Amino acid sequence: MNIIKIMEQRHSVRQYEDKKIEAKKRNILLKEIEAVNKESGLHIQIFFDEPKCFDSMMAHYGKFAGVHNYIALVGPKGADLDEKSGYYGEKLVLLAQSLGLNTCWVAMTHGKSAAEIGRGEKQVCLISLGYGKNQGAPHKNRLLSDVTKVSGAAPDWFKKGMDAVMLAPTAMNQQKFLFELNGDKVSAKVSGFGFYTKIDLGIVKYHFEAATGKNL
Repeated sequence: MNIIKIMEQRHSVRQYEDKKIEAKKRNILLKEIEAVNKESGLHIQIFFDEPKCFDSMMAHYGKFAGVHNYIALVGPKGADLDEKSGYYGEKLVLLAQSLGLNTCWVAMTHGKSAAEIGRGEKQVCLISLGYGKNQGAPHKNRLLSDVTKVSGAAPDWFKKGMDAVMLAPTAMNQQKFLFELNGDKVSAKVSGFGFYTKIDLGIVKYHFEAATGKNL
């Protein structure tokens, strides 16, 4: 299945079946996390069969149920931590979707995670993981003209990249980003104010790069 189809199929899911993730899928996720940590310098961790983190008042307030697996996005404190966490976290989210699993980005509506957070490190957020009771629903989008700035006619590869970007999840569906095309060069930045905008920027950058093969 190509990456665009995976992006189209992936939606946020908060309620999960009481079904264990198979060993083969666990190993694929573990190996990818090991590779991602080596490449990024992050300290991402995954937890299976650990229900305590989402057995909390905040998790119930966030309408989470049946969450027994999650990914903790942890890394060295720094100006780029949020963006890197969004970028590599979304890479793992789409891998999970390709394995037939469902996910949801989680910022505050969870309890204490089991993550090991070393000195000088920070836990940015979590990603719930498992077999959803449903497949979620598409989110609403802003107009493409609100999130792009293009000089001249946009080439097909840029349009393809932006189609992928508009499929990306953002906090409270705020889509506070701007992609600018000058000639054949693309840049992306946070646009306006909002919660978790740097995480969102990393997520949308991953979608653009995965769809186009071009590095931002």
